[in-house]
Amino acid sequence: MGLLSSIVLLPLAPVRGVVWLGEVIQEQVDQQWRSPAAVRRDIEEIEEAAAAGEISADERDRALREVLSRIRRPAGGLPPPGERRESP
Repeated sequence: MGLLSSIVLLPLAPVRGVVWLGEVIQEQVDQQWRSPAAVRRDIEEIEEAAAAGEISADERDRALREVLSRIRRPAGGLPPPGERRESP
């Protein structure tokens, strides 16, 4: 990037900084949300709720499918090709 383009694009620096910060935050959220510990914790909570009778077997199955689909999803949260996103 030359000196002239740096000067011309200087007013956009705050916008680029905010975009960069948003990307970093998204990466961190994806890493934490998809971590094996988080998935394991969510599965345990679902199993405990099912054992206590707080959710039905169908709700349990749907919740488990959703949690396990996190592992298969690419970073960014989009479902793999051919898999439909379930509506709540």
